[in-house]
Amino acid sequence: MPHITVDHSDSLTGAFDRPGFARALHPLVAEIAKASVGDCKTRFRRVDETFVADGAAGHAVIHAEIALRPGRSGAVKAELGQAVLALLRKHVAPAPGVTLHASVEVRDLGDAYAKHAGA
Repeated sequence: MPHITVDHSDSLTGAFDRPGFARALHPLVAEIAKASVGDCKTRFRRVDETFVADGAAGHAVIHAEIALRPGRSGAVKAELGQAVLALLRKHVAPAPGVTLHASVEVRDLGDAYAKHAGA
């Protein structure tokens, strides 16, 4: 486990070092969440259209979701979320004049995980 999904505005495609982010992300997640680097899986999804507020130009959105096996404390999830947010900001360089809206969600895998894992 962890399953990681990163959605980002199409306008960030050339401004987001996805391979570098994933290479730095996996050991970070493993260290904080006490997981195996070999179990980390990250997928990136470009979003064709994103709208912020009234839809005015000059905004880009990036959101990372990290789904972990249940059992991590709220403090661990908060620490991981803050660390991943900081890492995102190091690997995204939006064009001048573009405001970056970045967020991270750390959650437990739900019942579907338990059913498929044989729990």
